[in-house]
Amino acid sequence: MLSKKTKYAIKALMVLGRNYGNEPMQIVKIAQEENIPKKFLEQILLEMRNAGILYSKKGAGGGYSLNKAPEDVFLSQVMRLIDGPIALLPCVSLNFYRSCEECTQEHACGIRDTFVEVRNAMLQILNDTSIAHLINKEKELNLNIE
Repeated sequence: MLSKKTKYAIKALMVLGRNYGNEPMQIVKIAQEENIPKKFLEQILLEMRNAGILYSKKGAGGGYSLNKAPEDVFLSQVMRLIDGPIALLPCVSLNFYRSCEECTQEHACGIRDTFVEVRNAMLQILNDTSIAHLINKEKELNLNIE
């Protein structure tokens, strides 16, 4: 499952993506727009700033903005930063590999083999889905409602 922290990170990035090219946004405005607890959002934004996804400016007119275009911020990057491994099993993780404790023959494990396929399919989608893509998808869905 997607953690609440990752979901909030993505929502905040979408707000900042819609604001891309404008003045930095204050945390309180982002929090209000997406109904995210301000203190929790501060931690998330700081983590993304430290990873280079966001830029922050202090003082009057300060706040947060995307450090790169919304087209260049991908869900896989955000999810790994906030939650760590994307793979559902540690033995199929690309960046956080660990062998399973109970496994004796990893190369012949049907469970592992299936979850490698799941990881690959999921990664393909997450690597191809940018913040800009989500913003555009949301616009399309809202047009379909009206």
